[in-house]
Amino acid sequence: MASKTVKVGSSVGLHARPATVVAEAASEYDDDIFLTLVGDEDDEETDAASSLMIMALGAEHGDEVTVTSDNAEAVEKIAALIEKDLDA
Repeated sequence: MASKTVKVGSSVGLHARPATVVAEAASEYDDDIFLTLVGDEDDEETDAASSLMIMALGAEHGDEVTVTSDNAEAVEKIAALIEKDLDA
């Protein structure tokens, strides 16, 4: 299982537009990809292919999110998107 922890780069956090961009990219893979908000008491994994689930994480700008999957390439791609300001 591959994983990478990154900081949210979007100024509005992982909300509407950024969540949709991440979910669409995650949907391109057959493997499951999960996101976890670092420091969240529940430590729940969220399906990265669901924009609604990503928004429910409540990740704000600068928060750390861990991306996990059996597919290391998918982890790198999704992590790179999360680090970008997708609202720019």
